[in-house]
Amino acid sequence: MLGDNNVALPAEWRDFLALTKPRVMSLVVFTALCGLLAAPGYIHPVMAFIAILCIAVGAGASGALNQWYEADVDAKMDRTSKRPLPDGRMERENALYFGVILGAFSVGIMAVFVNWISAGILAFSIFFYAVVYTIWLKRSTPQNIVIGGAAGAFPPVIGWAAVTGDISMLPILMFLIIFLWTPPHFWALALFMKTDYAKAGIPMLPVVAGQKTTRNQILLYSIILTPFVIAPWALGYTSYIYGAASIILSAIFLFLAVQIWRNDAINVEGMKPEKQMFAFSILYLFALFALMALDRQIL
Repeated sequence: MLGDNNVALPAEWRDFLALTKPRVMSLVVFTALCGLLAAPGYIHPVMAFIAILCIAVGAGASGALNQWYEADVDAKMDRTSKRPLPDGRMERENALYFGVILGAFSVGIMAVFVNWISAGILAFSIFFYAVVYTIWLKRSTPQNIVIGGAAGAFPPVIGWAAVTGDISMLPILMFLIIFLWTPPHFWALALFMKTDYAKAGIPMLPVVAGQKTTRNQILLYSIILTPFVIAPWALGYTSYIYGAASIILSAIFLFLAVQIWRNDAINVEGMKPEKQMFAFSILYLFALFALMALDRQIL
């Protein structure tokens, strides 16, 4: 809250933690760990811990820089209005310094203790999320999620590179799975959060193109995503365990996408398929990457 003179009160450690977007970070850490576990070769457990820690800190840096730049937008949305900056619990420049320090620390430690390839990809991922997505794309185009989805697709590639020092086909497929998964995942959310995004002036697809177009796009991206999800098994990188699970999970994902496509509800109360898709999409990605990592460990 604000003090008597509209000055932000001293921030607590919880506010700095909130800047890192812990929920988003958990998915980043998980997919990075799966990329690391799926990679061939050996990495010392201490080096593996350092790599995952740096990826987590880098994700936190991205979250802090995102909230620094979007404090004005966050203040207009019910979902984000209680974050530290719009709620007046922290000065904006403190969030900027915090994000820059976290980013520099994570990339520097990764370069010194792991390898330069993984550090370079980590640095680019922070730049992509903070500058390309947050500053450039998010307020300028309804394709913000499509292009910006690349930012969240880098972690498994970084985890892989931490072990191998290079990039091959499987981490590229991991990248593409997250990249193509992101639009239907976020557009399902955007459909029942349309009013919030409109109020904040963010050109999400449901706001600028309408709900029907958004539902069509969710189905289209879900169809495009499916062969990439099955590809690790089809190309021989995983066993039938992942293959069978990827087919079953993708069938459920496609079923929900079709339900959204068939839905014509305008009010949030009628958007049950959209809410189901958003919830299942998180489980879908977690399950796919967990199975991929486990499958590679037992091959």
